[in-house]
Amino acid sequence: MPTKEISLQNSLPAAQNVARLLSSQIVGQLDIGARLPSESELAAQFEVSRVTVREALKILAGQGIVSLSRGRRATVRQPDGAMFDAFLRSLIHSDPRSAFDLMHVRRALEVQAVTLACRNASRSGLAAVDAALVTMRQAADAMPEDGSDEACGRAFDRADVQFHQAMALAGGNRVLTFLFEAMEGALLEVFEGSRRGAQRSRAALIENCEEHRAILDHVRNRDEITAAEAMLGLITRAEANLRSALGST
Repeated sequence: MPTKEISLQNSLPAAQNVARLLSSQIVGQLDIGARLPSESELAAQFEVSRVTVREALKILAGQGIVSLSRGRRATVRQPDGAMFDAFLRSLIHSDPRSAFDLMHVRRALEVQAVTLACRNASRSGLAAVDAALVTMRQAADAMPEDGSDEACGRAFDRADVQFHQAMALAGGNRVLTFLFEAMEGALLEVFEGSRRGAQRSRAALIENCEEHRAILDHVRNRDEITAAEAMLGLITRAEANLRSALGST
């Protein structure tokens, strides 16, 4: 990491300034797992105290950028989507209709996911999608006919999220895979809302499984257009169910 002098903006507290500048250096110059310079070296580089450096590292650790361990230098972390997911969930909790913003973004992502899966999915990748679908069907079969078992419903929703994550993974695009993993908690809340809005019985859940099965079959057949159309139809129906749950027209 270069040791050239970096002037800090006075408009932000020193630790936040150091965290911002250090984050830029990490992203541009260091690989995952790389160790940062010592606190003393960072303090000299940024012309601040070691206490300020320590606080800056805590900020970066809270953002999931570095890992801290007592007696060792900070290391660059594998990025995860926990903070992004927390942001989405907070947005939905503060304004439930923000779920529709997520649905709109999801349309584009899901179409890209099935398109890439049609082109790139391996046998093992498709097997992972199928495994999630099998779990969905097991939860659907275990649901009472009136749809009253919430535990079965949650199991169905979790498997539903896993289906879409596996589809993204099968496409081979790492950014798309990361986004689906990062949205896991928010998607689960949206899926639960959609299911409750539809007041789904066992038969309705089984029908939903068949819709997912059709998408997987289109991907296996490498039929990009039909797979994308089927996915859009699935999302459109889910959005209508969500509107029903929120009392929207």
